[in-house]
Amino acid sequence: MGKRKVFTKTDLSIPHVEHSHDATGNITILPEAIPPIKTTVEFERNTSNARSFDFARWYKAGIDPITYACQRQIERFLAGQEGGLTVTTVVSYCTTGLRNFLDYCVLRAVAFDRELTLADINRDLIDGYLGYLTGLCVTTTGQKSFYTKTKPVLLALGRRELTPLLTSGDAATFPNNPFPNSKRKVKGETALSKREREAFAVALRLALKPIWTDDVTVTADLLVFALLVVALHTGRNATPLIEMGRNCLRSHPKDNNVFLVLWKRRGYNTSKVALRAKPDTERLLESTPSVRTSVECLIRRVMVLTEHLDADAPEDLKGRVWLFRSRTGKDAGKVTPLTKATLSWATSCLIAEYGLTDSNGEPLRINVSRLRKTFANRIFELTDGNLATTAAALGNTMRVADQNYLAPGEDARRNWQFMGEVLVQELLTRTIGATYRETPMGRCADPVNGQYAPKREGATCMNFMNCLRCKHYAVTAEDLYKLFSFYFRVLAERSRMDKRRWARDYAHIPRLIDNYIVAEGLRRGTFKAASVQAARERSRALPHPYWSVDLIQSLEVFA
Repeated sequence: MGKRKVFTKTDLSIPHVEHSHDATGNITILPEAIPPIKTTVEFERNTSNARSFDFARWYKAGIDPITYACQRQIERFLAGQEGGLTVTTVVSYCTTGLRNFLDYCVLRAVAFDRELTLADINRDLIDGYLGYLTGLCVTTTGQKSFYTKTKPVLLALGRRELTPLLTSGDAATFPNNPFPNSKRKVKGETALSKREREAFAVALRLALKPIWTDDVTVTADLLVFALLVVALHTGRNATPLIEMGRNCLRSHPKDNNVFLVLWKRRGYNTSKVALRAKPDTERLLESTPSVRTSVECLIRRVMVLTEHLDADAPEDLKGRVWLFRSRTGKDAGKVTPLTKATLSWATSCLIAEYGLTDSNGEPLRINVSRLRKTFANRIFELTDGNLATTAAALGNTMRVADQNYLAPGEDARRNWQFMGEVLVQELLTRTIGATYRETPMGRCADPVNGQYAPKREGATCMNFMNCLRCKHYAVTAEDLYKLFSFYFRVLAERSRMDKRRWARDYAHIPRLIDNYIVAEGLRRGTFKAASVQAARERSRALPHPYWSVDLIQSLEVFA
């Protein structure tokens, strides 16, 4: 008896492209399928404001097969096919990617004076699309965003053999790297300075006073201010905070502490951060605005105020913390969640109301990403530069925390500039004498009680990484050998660590030595060119024993 044939069941509810093959083997869309009865794609609730996307404008425009295939592919994504993408991601494919791609296809169809088909989606069309994006007068990062939101849709069509797909060679459908070095053009968020952070915290404290009164009405503004406090003190990302559940506070093994647990969509994992709780006796004072309440108290207060709204909330919003009853628009009277748009609008109102400004007098820029950077740098500062602790607090790896969150701010740059200027003045005073003691970097007027000395009885300053910025430091022609040995020792660190970290922590030192000490010393006649060159070559070939790589494994011991 032969083997029984097993037929695969097909789910007819999954969208598919009604097509056939012509005599040459190319895909053709059945004429009766275009346009489809419904040209609008509906989205479930997501972190964007979009709830639908209509493809109607691109039908009857000379690109019907492409429009139809793209619409069906979007519907397949929403049905969980080809990767199980989030709704927000699929929304971005439509609003950012396909909107621009289909507009370009219409222009191309007009230029060629014929209808474009799925067979036209090849390298030539993709190169033309990249050129079209260049002419949109948007930044390179904007062009890259448009392209990367288009490519997944076209790639999915190619993998389903609806369009030609070449994955290698010069004629590959998609170029390997159409936006080289684009990361270097991105200007990331910077942490708030101490002054900005303090002013922002005061404004939040004043704006949140009504939340502790008995007859308070829960508004979107009030919830946003509370969320910003949580963001400032926990460093969490915007989406996990907005979607915070009512079971977010979990027990902690240590007394008077709780865990704040949030769900991370992108990583399909939870994010956990410890919060300090207050004893019950102190919670009795929660309604007093002048008392500094903990973040845990604030979250519990919001839960109490929004608890009655949970029963009236739509099914997909039940269990959320940040709920309020809308008072305007088509959703007036309905229970509504906080969104990123609401967060941005209320934050702008807070900045305007309290006149928050940056160092240039411009309105202060506040967003959750910037608060996360501020949190990271604050933890790094409080732990005396402990990268492992900072990374753990952020929920990132050490490399990600180091490269993306601990970039130097304006204060650091101003400090190093000031240091160089002070150093030049000290160098040119010509007062170097017996009061200066020799050090591995040159000479120091007070190695026990100096600017960066430990200032403890019997303890001598070993903080040589700060010598160049110390007002007690000086260098003579005799000390150039030590100085250049240190110079080349710093350069050697480039091969021992991440290049971004070296650029942040050490790159300024060789520049200061070259531009402030040596150049200025030569200009004023303090140093002779021959002496400088001799010291440089000697230290390169045979460095001072103190700065030998073999003897010292890492410069961090002097930081």
